[in-house]
Amino acid sequence: MIEILKNNYRKAKTGYKKLQLYYAVNWTKTLYFNFKKFPFSTAKKLPVFFYGTVKFASIAGKIEIEGKIKKGMIGFGQPYEMNTLHKGIAEINILGKIVFKGHVQFGKDYFIYVGENGYCEFGHMSSLGSYAKLICIERIVLGNYARFGSESQIMDTNFHQMMDTQTGEKFEMTAPIVIGNYNYVGSRVSVMQNTKTPDYCTVASNSLCNSDYTTSGSNILIGGIPAKFIKDSISRDWEGEKDSLDAYLIV
Repeated sequence: MIEILKNNYRKAKTGYKKLQLYYAVNWTKTLYFNFKKFPFSTAKKLPVFFYGTVKFASIAGKIEIEGKIKKGMIGFGQPYEMNTLHKGIAEINILGKIVFKGHVQFGKDYFIYVGENGYCEFGHMSSLGSYAKLICIERIVLGNYARFGSESQIMDTNFHQMMDTQTGEKFEMTAPIVIGNYNYVGSRVSVMQNTKTPDYCTVASNSLCNSDYTTSGSNILIGGIPAKFIKDSISRDWEGEKDSLDAYLIV
């Protein structure tokens, strides 16, 4: 009897949270975006929700969703974190191409920029926490369950031409970023061009990633400025959390 009551309570709590999500939706931006960017057969299902204030600097680029289309499967500004207030500074500028491969969450007050030649891919249940910044000039790929903490930034460019002052050699300004599946990235992490992480990688908070870390194998912890291998045989308990994550985050 007690177990039945507990299950009913959990279901009621989940239902209440989902009801709160629907009330928090910015329906003007949500309706405009979906019917502007998708065929009617897709748009009527409202796969993309916007929560809170957001500026559409441009949505001229191409947006694709792979897989089964579901209502609210992609949430911009989705209130899934502890903080409850929006500052109203969220902004998207999509000139290139974004591909969503399932459910994706963005926290509050995000900044997303995809340049004209940029390609950005989000795996199923990938996420960027509040105040995150993503700038894609060339190519950024986030794997399934690649989850970033608040105030993180992912940028495949250093914006300015750098050079060797002795030889005059000029360095590449952009390079791809590939984040593996089931990556747990702490808050205030900077991921720069040339970063490549393996599956089941944990990145310590306040780190700067700018290298290929796949040679260290999977189930690793990296961290520091610049980030280096710290420990192996360590991972977030994804299997233990999967059901609760899906139940709480999927609208």
